[in-house]
Amino acid sequence: MKKSLRLPFSLLLAVFLSAVPLRALPKAQLDLPKAALALGTNSLNAQIAADDASRELGLMARKGLEPDEAMVFVFPQPRSVNFWMKDTPIPLSIAYISASGRILETHELKPLDETPVPSASSSVVYALEVPQGWFVAHGVLAGDQISGLPSASTAK
Repeated sequence: MKKSLRLPFSLLLAVFLSAVPLRALPKAQLDLPKAALALGTNSLNAQIAADDASRELGLMARKGLEPDEAMVFVFPQPRSVNFWMKDTPIPLSIAYISASGRILETHELKPLDETPVPSASSSVVYALEVPQGWFVAHGVLAGDQISGLPSASTAK
């Protein structure tokens, strides 16, 4: 009796799975413009996400980052922001940054976690994602200054 139930169940499962649409995973962004950022004596090579499409995709689908590789998100005007880790399998740290380049706050982000991580400030013009632990390892704190950020006027 068990064998006769397995075949119909397997058939039903196959039919069900074929009817469920598969969501295509995003393709990693590797061709964005770059900026050389400086944080005291530390430097980062950052891809620039300055429009809605590149900001939305961010570091999704990336398998990893080099130790001093980053992505800077540029917004046209100061605002509150929320970041999440949808389709992002690598652990990251994020800094929310003012128009003057001052780090307002930092947060740790968990891989694939879709829980929004809101900024406490409504003055965010930049967000900087780096490999998790980079800020701590390099002694970078809230209040520190970043130079080399692209102009907010480049954001769309």
